[in-house]
Amino acid sequence: MQAPLEGTTILDLTRVLSGPYCTMLLGDMGARVIKIEQPGKGDDTRGWGPPFVNGESAYFLSINRNKESVTLDFKKTEGRAILDLLIAKSDVLVENFRPGTLSKMGLDYATLVQKHPRLVYCSISGFGQTGPRHHEPGYDAVIQAEGGLMSVTGAADGPPYRLGVAIGDIATGMFAAQGVLLALLARHRTGAGQLVDVGMLDSVAALLTYQAGIYFATGSAPGRLGNRHPTIVPNETFASSDGDFVLAVGNDEQWRRFCSVAGLDHDERFATNQGRVTQYDELKPILAEVLRSDTRRRWITRLTAAGVPCGSVRDLQEVFTDQQLAAREMIASAEHATLGALKVLGLPIKLSATPGSIRIAPPTLGQHTDAVLKGELGFTAAEIAVLRERRAV
Repeated sequence: MQAPLEGTTILDLTRVLSGPYCTMLLGDMGARVIKIEQPGKGDDTRGWGPPFVNGESAYFLSINRNKESVTLDFKKTEGRAILDLLIAKSDVLVENFRPGTLSKMGLDYATLVQKHPRLVYCSISGFGQTGPRHHEPGYDAVIQAEGGLMSVTGAADGPPYRLGVAIGDIATGMFAAQGVLLALLARHRTGAGQLVDVGMLDSVAALLTYQAGIYFATGSAPGRLGNRHPTIVPNETFASSDGDFVLAVGNDEQWRRFCSVAGLDHDERFATNQGRVTQYDELKPILAEVLRSDTRRRWITRLTAAGVPCGSVRDLQEVFTDQQLAAREMIASAEHATLGALKVLGLPIKLSATPGSIRIAPPTLGQHTDAVLKGELGFTAAEIAVLRERRAV
């Protein structure tokens, strides 16, 4: 079965996380991704660790499958000539340099579109390509802070926290991949490519959803509530007699079922979600006391049987030994050039007729340089040797 993006070539000039995550998603759906890396060094994340697996960074391995690695210094004349040849063969170029960097080399969208009108050009940056802060660099922790996400994350009486994953980078990569797909769809109709401009600050702001709605409705900035939901109660973490679990009562019928399982008498004060939210301080100690009376497993078994949403707070060992994830093929394996069988995350999007796949393990640095230069561009072994001697590849 043909994957959705089979026959599409992505030229990947990105590094670290937001860009590589975007191009990995596109690669997963069948696109050919040619990742351009700096000779001798490569993507910054190749050096991020420990942990390393026989010299390969676990961080890099997690976000660079389904890509071919070509080392190329396009600041050198010979390297730039090779890059121009690759651009001419590509459907999409993705970059996450600071705005203005590539324009100095004539590699910005405005310049390239004149020669390559069908090119979809995706620019990922901290603050976007326009606006008074467009020139500033983007770093995930900074963007989580500047974008308001940290202000609503953490205990009410504690400091703000960043999420345990780089959600600013990851969300930006997702939006960028979506933007590329939309631009390719539009090109199918019009024949013309376009610029896809995705900023990390915009992406994090877009995640605020109901927190933004609360601010727009009240004019007051929501604060931190720990694991508590601001508009649904009870919807947070509770302690059982032997561990933490999440109780997520989403409506009044589920509340009635919960009360039946927990042996709580009907109390008109808490019969509606509005009542439970406004009288949270009275309800919380009642819930905390009753939920401490039994084990996590027993609570989850009984509540699940009654149709009340709940779940254990699990560590990653528990997550990745879950039979549900195994059945959904969310733990996969790829044959790495030096590491052998390598465990990687599977694809979360399951298409029934044109599924994606993991075809290529994360590449070693420059693993595909010779193949691309010879097979795609017609360079001889002697010419490649000269390019290496001049450190152009």
